[in-house]
Amino acid sequence: MKLERTGTSAQAERRATEGASHLASAAANILGIPEKEFTPKVRDALTALMGEMEDLRSELRATRERLDLAEKNADRDQLLPLLNRRGFMRQVTRYISFADRYGTASSLIYFDLNHFKLVNDTHGHAGGDAALLKFAQVLLANVRDTDIVGRVGGDEFAILLSHADQAQAHSKADQLAEQVRTSPAIWNGQPIPLSFAYGAFELRPDDDPETAMARADEAMYAHKRGAR
Repeated sequence: MKLERTGTSAQAERRATEGASHLASAAANILGIPEKEFTPKVRDALTALMGEMEDLRSELRATRERLDLAEKNADRDQLLPLLNRRGFMRQVTRYISFADRYGTASSLIYFDLNHFKLVNDTHGHAGGDAALLKFAQVLLANVRDTDIVGRVGGDEFAILLSHADQAQAHSKADQLAEQVRTSPAIWNGQPIPLSFAYGAFELRPDDDPETAMARADEAMYAHKRGAR
């Protein structure tokens, strides 16, 4: 049975032929070889070479895309639509650099859920996961696109606020806390209220990421001690 060439394959062949002609002309100019010396066999070889080069380019693009995806996944929490600790700490480093280089005020809010094991024991791990997801969704829904939310521990969350000083961070932390209190997860028809402590502080140009997280953690514990 005779197979007819499709329009697509014919176009591809025509582009390859045209490409070989262009490549031959370029080679002739670079090497000083008369174009007439490029025989059909040489042109066929150039066409094959062009195809191999395009295949290599495609493989390189696909590899880069896979690496980009792997890098993004390595920074994402496995359960929640948030950065994990690794990804969040990278952003803390970036925000500290902004504060140092441009004097841009940025702040860090830290939330710690109290007695979360009791939530899992009462509602099961599926209920606990639902509570964590709702908590994350409330945080994300009430911050700006320029702010960053991460899960930095099993029941610990942090928010980076861009262009926010200490007072603004405290105010935002209070707002987020109120939103979380009034928006509990519903599991099997029952709300799952969460108890938590939180704190906020402004990033300093001389901080490093671990120091910044330690300061945020201390601010959170100060709030917890005050609540008691």
